[in-house]
Amino acid sequence: MTSAETPILQTRNLTRRFGGYSAVSNVDLAVRKGTIHAVIGPNGAGKTTLFNLISGVLPPTAGQIIIDGIDVSGARPDSIARRGVVRTFQGVRLFPSMTALENVEVGRFSRTRGGFLAALARVPGLATPTEATTRRRAEELLERVGLSAQRDMLASELALADQRRLEVARALAVDPKLLLLDEPVAGMNPVEVHEAGELYKSLLKDGITILITEHHMSLVMAISDRISVMNYGCKISEGPPDVVRRDPEVLTAYLRTEAAA
Repeated sequence: MTSAETPILQTRNLTRRFGGYSAVSNVDLAVRKGTIHAVIGPNGAGKTTLFNLISGVLPPTAGQIIIDGIDVSGARPDSIARRGVVRTFQGVRLFPSMTALENVEVGRFSRTRGGFLAALARVPGLATPTEATTRRRAEELLERVGLSAQRDMLASELALADQRRLEVARALAVDPKLLLLDEPVAGMNPVEVHEAGELYKSLLKDGITILITEHHMSLVMAISDRISVMNYGCKISEGPPDVVRRDPEVLTAYLRTEAAA
């Protein structure tokens, strides 16, 4: 197996139970480096729980989570993040009273030796070398996602699509190897969805792998290299978009409307 074929993320028999209910049941997943891998399914299928397990928000009841060959099952979110796995959430989680630039700087400071709190204790008006480097990188990332012109706007003043772009920029500030996007285009119009898809595909050129869960099927089919389909906590299908869209079990569970359109 070549390095390009080696999964950056694997789950083996991954299970999470809440009492007698299995939100995720024996899910095997293999996400290849340099790809966009989508996880889809109807509401309640277990997608968000799966993301919570992978990112360390929830510990698994059973099974394994393996990142770059290392078993991280049950590790804390900060430990998972240090291994290069960074997540965005369904709801926008920015610092609304900070500017776009400051939001990205906060993400970048988590990678520096002193951290964000140390930066707050600096001498006013005198930027440290670390701060200057952090600001340059934050500016580069805002340009990367198309937000240079909005750098000094408060996050709360940005349009929803720009807030989503800002979340991506802040995630990129942590230098992720694997980016988990949880419903990243919810609430966007078709033009914004298309632009978001182009941004996600372009991130592959930066050596970033993407795991995405999304209800917007046109986007998923357009950008994904591989799709895993969940229903009632179980994986029911997996393959490239052309295969998944024709799977009778998938059509029954989730894609009937789209197939008829």
